[in-house]
Order: sequence, then C-alpha cells, then structure tokens
Amino acid sequence: MADQKTNVMKDIKIDKLILNCCVGESGDRLTRAARVLEQLTGQQPVFSKARYTVRTFGIRRNEKISCHVTVRGDKAAEILERGLKVKEFELLQKNFSATGNFGFGINEHIDLGIKYDPTTGIYGMDFFVCLTRAGARVARRKTRQQKVGFPHKLTKDDAIQWFQDKYEGVVLAK
Repeated sequence: MADQKTNVMKDIKIDKLILNCCVGESGDRLTRAARVLEQLTGQQPVFSKARYTVRTFGIRRNEKISCHVTVRGDKAAEILERGLKVKEFELLQKNFSATGNFGFGINEHIDLGIKYDPTTGIYGMDFFVCLTRAGARVARRKTRQQKVGFPHKLTKDDAIQWFQDKYEGVVLAK
C-alpha cells in the first residue's frame, strides 16, 4: 500500500490552443497577421468577421477583422510553452475561467522566436488554452450522450494546480 496509484482518468491534458490575432481592419494588415500565424503554427488561419458596425472603430458589419488558428496535440504544448516563456510563467488569477480554461495575451510575436521582418511588422496575439480530462467526449458525442459528473469536471482550482505543477508557473492574485 506504500505506492498509491493515481487515477489516469483524472489526468489533465491540453485539448486545444487557440491563437487569435485581431487587427481591427481588413486588407493588407490582416493578411500579414495571417502570415504570422501561419509561420508560427504551420496551419492555415481562419478569418473572423465583425458582428456589427462600430463607427468609432471604423469597422463595418461582416468585415474581416481578425484571424485565428486552433492547434492540438504536441504542437499546441510546444507553442504554449513558448508563449508562457514570454510571460515568464506568470499569470493572473483572473486569467483562469470557472470551467478550467485559461488565456493570456502577448504584445509582440517576435518574442516567440519568429524572426522580425520589416515588411510584416509586429503583431500581438491572444492565447487561449482549453484543458480537458479523459472521457470528456461523452458530453459531445452523437449517440449515447451523457453528462460529465461533477467530480470529473474541471474547475478553476484544478487548472491553476495543473499550471503550477506542469510549468512551475506563478499565479498572482491581482
């Protein structure tokens, strides 16, 4: 009984990493931001449109204003590591959601290890990480769909504990 086995179903892993780069206007700046995301991930980014017209920002409804990429697997963990290195493995308490996900932003993409290109410029981006446990598919599958039990759901404290254990991160209480 000295060596207690842990439940592998309780292990937390990265489900996906979403990288969002909002430029606020369509055109050349948006295509350059998409190129930055493609360099970083090796995937083709998807463009997002404005929901409604905001005259003070100079955007119209259905105008493309941002691009995003969803990354999964080992590549997501590697890009997340680079993003957290920029933040010096420090996040705020408010960066974590109640459902066990967390997000943060960086100001300059060149901090991630991409070489600066004067024709491209410098873009900031948002990182959003969705965490999950094994067996979460039961809530999303088509047949025999069921609820995930409360003890198996991820909480804010679980996500903070995972972040501190995996990356030796610091969570500031601001």
